Amino acid sequence: MTATVTRPGTKGSDFAPLLREIKAAGLLERRTAAYAMAIGINVALMALTWAAIAAIGASWWVVLLALPLGILTTRAAFFGHDAGHQQIASSRKLHDWIGMLHGNVVLGMSYAWWNDKHNRHHANPNHTDKDPDVGEGVFVWTLQQAEGRKGLEGWLTRNQARVFFPLLTLEGFNLKVSSIRFLLARRRTHQLELGLMAAHVVLYLTALFLIMSPAQALVFALVHHMVFGLHLGSVFAPNHKGMEMPDDDSNWGHLEKQVLTSRNVNGSLVTDWMMGGLNYQIEHHLFPSMPRANLRFAQPIVRAYCERIGMPYISTGLIDSYRMGLRHMHEVGEELRANTQ
Repeated sequence: MTATVTRPGTKGSDFAPLLREIKAAGLLERRTAAYAMAIGINVALMALTWAAIAAIGASWWVVLLALPLGILTTRAAFFGHDAGHQQIASSRKLHDWIGMLHGNVVLGMSYAWWNDKHNRHHANPNHTDKDPDVGEGVFVWTLQQAEGRKGLEGWLTRNQARVFFPLLTLEGFNLKVSSIRFLLARRRTHQLELGLMAAHVVLYLTALFLIMSPAQALVFALVHHMVFGLHLGSVFAPNHKGMEMPDDDSNWGHLEKQVLTSRNVNGSLVTDWMMGGLNYQIEHHLFPSMPRANLRFAQPIVRAYCERIGMPYISTGLIDSYRMGLRHMHEVGEELRANTQ
């Protein structure tokens, strides 16, 4: 389990000097042209992939193209994520349209649902009562959540570290189901999003069943969503799991709340690309409106500042980050495993 960090006397003003440094470096300024180019490249690559799918047609070889399509779909999710954080342009309405086109139309995932969930996560990361990402669900993150779990839930909790990555392959489907439930409960105010999601389903299934046999279409959709879910989940999984989990008694300022609950992942430009730059999670949480491409430039500034004020700053390799998260999950299920022996 993670150790409790006590750093009395931290005030919200601890963040102000760091904010001034980041602003002076120009790292909060928009990079709209760069975003336009990156989005255009991703759209072009997705179009080329679909063209290749159509060219191959009703052959089982076409299923291989579900792999690059899953990766490019994850790139689209990154742009929808950035739109939700208002990183791309100065217009909120434009951000909403970018978010809905990437989320509802390309992914079949509600932009409003994602924003609601993700903003609550950013406001209180790793807080079990306030952060939906660590609320009790299929996986549990605290000993209190694990207590009393029986049957299938108990088995999942006992073995959650082992089944974590296999279950991530279902995340692409979970995002759709959760989105539909969210929108149907608010159908009067979210008719546009429901319409865009319906358009996604019609266009996606029509394309698959026109190009492929029914069996091939189903297998393609399954592989595509499994790759997307595994890729997206693998990007977000190492960022907070196994880090500090504050409660209502934790009187933390913004700097502590975001740095102590987050973990960076070191790596090359390949790691940065595959994780969309979100491996600089500490910087992203401190400055959520910062363009994603600027996070790696902010990292040395933030790290040096944390060292100066004595704030723990965790940055590990990719494998170590997964190991830390899985170890935490394994330890949470320890008591249930002991009771079944």
